[in-house]
Amino acid sequence: MSVTGKTAIITGSNSGIGLGIAEELAKAGAKVVLNSFTDSDEDHALAERIGKEHGVEARYIKADMSKPDECRALIEQAGACDILVNNAGIQHVAGIEEFPVDKWDAIIAINMSSAFHTTAAALPMMRKAGWGRVINVASAHGLRASPFKSAYVAAKHGVVGLTKVTALETAQEPITANAICPGYVLTPLVEAQIPDTMKEYDMSREDVIKDVMLKRQPSKEFATVEQLGGTALYLCSDAAAQVTGTTISVDGGWTAM
Repeated sequence: MSVTGKTAIITGSNSGIGLGIAEELAKAGAKVVLNSFTDSDEDHALAERIGKEHGVEARYIKADMSKPDECRALIEQAGACDILVNNAGIQHVAGIEEFPVDKWDAIIAINMSSAFHTTAAALPMMRKAGWGRVINVASAHGLRASPFKSAYVAAKHGVVGLTKVTALETAQEPITANAICPGYVLTPLVEAQIPDTMKEYDMSREDVIKDVMLKRQPSKEFATVEQLGGTALYLCSDAAAQVTGTTISVDGGWTAM
């Protein structure tokens, strides 16, 4: 599948899932715009490395996804948007009564509202170009709930709903909107949590992964960022032209339970 010449904007993409998706799209020939809320030399070097490695244009644009104006400015500054991947997200775990209001507001803003703002800014560009793909990185928690994750679950359910509305509003155009719903993915952030969890539970690495982290993932294997990138690439293909308004679970069977 080639997306040569298409411009892909991936929010929250200087590490983890977002970076994995950006790498796969660049490998397939897309011009990529990386994003996060930081603006370091490392961020820009990352874009430069991807561009050189895959022979494509690659840029880094700083934008804070908690701020509506910056969400929309990201799209405008990119100048084009054929493929929009809404990936930026944060997490906080606490019971509802103890859940800090500022954390609730931040999670809703970054995990859900940012996707609304970027989509609203990108759709006119897609319509003008006569082609577009909106890919929202939701979660297994967009389809299932877990205790102590009220804001995250609410936001990811909201992203799934937004995806469906976007699909219906573009149904008679060559634009699709879909949500990828990963389970646990082996990212640098997750990898860094393993040693502390081993100490906390006095367990081996293998047991922490199988019995703690992947307790609800029947395959007992992490999804990989490359697999998520491949899923995103499929959604950009001609084969997926009639795939819209739905969710694709990459969760090792979690949502089958």
